[in-house]
Amino acid sequence: MKAYRTSLLWFAPDVPGQARFETDGLLVVGPNAQGTQVVQAIGAYSAIAPQYPQVAVQHFPGRIIAPGFIDLHIHYPQTNVIGSPAPGLLPWLENYTFPEEKRFVAPEYSAQAATFFIAELLRNGVTTALTFATSHPESVNALFAEAQAQRLRLITGLCLMDRHAPADLLNQGQGSVSGTEQSLRDTEALIQRWHGVGRLGYAITPRFAPTSTEAQLRGAGELAQQYGDVWIQSHVAENKDEITWARELFPASRSYLATYDDFGLMRDRAIYAHCVHFDDDDRALMRDTGAAAAVSPTSNLFLGSGFFDYEGANRVGYHYGLASDVGGGTSFSPFHTMLAAYYVGREGQTKPGLSLLPQHLWWQHTAGAAAALGLGGVVGNLLPGCEADFVVINPQATPLLARKTALASNLDELLFSLIVLGDDRLIEQTVISQAL
Repeated sequence: MKAYRTSLLWFAPDVPGQARFETDGLLVVGPNAQGTQVVQAIGAYSAIAPQYPQVAVQHFPGRIIAPGFIDLHIHYPQTNVIGSPAPGLLPWLENYTFPEEKRFVAPEYSAQAATFFIAELLRNGVTTALTFATSHPESVNALFAEAQAQRLRLITGLCLMDRHAPADLLNQGQGSVSGTEQSLRDTEALIQRWHGVGRLGYAITPRFAPTSTEAQLRGAGELAQQYGDVWIQSHVAENKDEITWARELFPASRSYLATYDDFGLMRDRAIYAHCVHFDDDDRALMRDTGAAAAVSPTSNLFLGSGFFDYEGANRVGYHYGLASDVGGGTSFSPFHTMLAAYYVGREGQTKPGLSLLPQHLWWQHTAGAAAALGLGGVVGNLLPGCEADFVVINPQATPLLARKTALASNLDELLFSLIVLGDDRLIEQTVISQAL
């Protein structure tokens, strides 16, 4: 067992967005029955320390220990695409993203990209990620292998794409087997190889409805029904041109979002990136099926896609959490993402609401994202029983941060200073739950 004494930040289990903070706290971690390091106790040092007299205490004066961040939507093959200029989503895909993703057919290229990608996540304090790979099985295997080596909790899957993309990026067939059928066979094989191995999880991954045929979407839905504990991830309602295209391709569906439901791809553990251009019927469909939105504010601002409607999401009531969406997103840093979410919320609402509060912004990237994944009480928090993923934050990481955080008179002022002024320099250490 290990114990850490410092200021502690975590979240109430039953009140979304309500943080708990202890200026002189003690976090105790130790193995559970399966041998995984989990939180054993958290609270005031004076109350917790006498219960663990034999446990050595590591002291982090002037620091804050907080839950590791969760990135609900990111593209590991797009690390090199970050910061590429384009007038909008579809030209950006054609000119930058697709050419880069073609390179992932090579196992060695996928492996070095996976190594850099996971190191960058950890450097920024991200300890759980739901990420896209490419349409090449090599890219999936490389990412899972590196995540397993680093003990990162990671969910990914083969990108399903059998039309409306460059020919060498479409799912490839073998012999007499079509690319569509082979993509479904490869998906099932990858589920059986990787899902539930250590801290790894599989996500059935149609890129977005326009790049899949009805046969591929139908097959994906059948796999989702067969493997009920895997995740589903895709994109929806990000860009108005994309929506028009999807409606032309699937005119029988009530809406772009409903297309996924029509093929059995909306349920618990289904995460849809963006969800910008929704009506209340779409929001109700998210709520009623248990699907969740990955809010990607830096990407939506960068590509001019629009603003996620926090007010509508809260009014109708469905799960959401924050995501970097690198490489459309402009930073791996959760602090940049939280600040962009504040900008988006300010633009989309006439008055500050719940989702703009500093505690709630932080919750969206930790415990709220965990709930969206169906992993509440497992990651994204420091409650007893949670896996011991956490970050050590240095509020004095820069001269301006040191000056500003010293003036904070309450928790909201402290957290907002970190959100507005923070970046990767705030993360002094990232600690991953270890199997003994």
